[in-house]
Amino acid sequence: MKLVNGFDLMEYAKKHNYGLPAFNTTNLEMTYAIAKGLMNANLPGYIQISSNNLRLSNPEIIAQIARDAVKKSEVPIALHLDHGKSFEDVKACCEAGFTSIMIDMSALPYEENIRESRRAAEYCHFYGLPVEVELGALRGKEEDVVNEADCKTDPDMVADYVERTGCDLLAVSIGNVHGLCLNPEIDIPLLEKINRVCKVPLVLHGGSGIPKEVIWECKKYGLIKINYGSDLRKEFIRTFGEAYEENHNEHDVIHLSVDSVENVSKKAQELVTMINEH
Repeated sequence: MKLVNGFDLMEYAKKHNYGLPAFNTTNLEMTYAIAKGLMNANLPGYIQISSNNLRLSNPEIIAQIARDAVKKSEVPIALHLDHGKSFEDVKACCEAGFTSIMIDMSALPYEENIRESRRAAEYCHFYGLPVEVELGALRGKEEDVVNEADCKTDPDMVADYVERTGCDLLAVSIGNVHGLCLNPEIDIPLLEKINRVCKVPLVLHGGSGIPKEVIWECKKYGLIKINYGSDLRKEFIRTFGEAYEENHNEHDVIHLSVDSVENVSKKAQELVTMINEH
């Protein structure tokens, strides 16, 4: 199967009541592992990569790897730009063949956030691609950026923000965090308030570490997409780290790379199955 358009993936998820995991990749091994995990589970989801991780490759390379990784898939899988940090990154990913886009201007003042997010949305809609935006901020480490502030999404701002940005998905801050060093404390009543006034599906970043029962409850209130990065990266790094600890002269890169694909794919399969058990 080809990479599917993000709008089509969301419609498929709504029809079958699926929660869609979005798994962060960095390289070839992670990309193939994510696709393998989704295919083994026979459940849909996203392969995604952030602007920061594109430093190691570029949108064209990741898109080509992703297209190859999903060609045997019988379940829909989209390729998403996560935390797009500039309009230039958005354009490059659209042109490379990404099928879903996030523009993250949450660090900007409100009016600037709206202006830049709307600019990206109008551009992506010309290509028929959905756009995710973010209102609020998450504590923790996101790539190279450490944020100690806990700025939850204000439900009183949501309707205006969604309308003026023209977005198709809204990433919210409700006590979720980036990374594995902080404990998420999900505010379900806040999510319920946001859902009542939001016209588009909701996204939860920082899925790693959130109990499955909490994810199941969140799905009742407009949540369609859950991002996972740290859980998969930990599996990738563990594969090489354990081999080095066992033998400091270990140098069999291909063997360990194949093992890392297997280990990461098992974690992806576990997570997509878990969020859709209920």
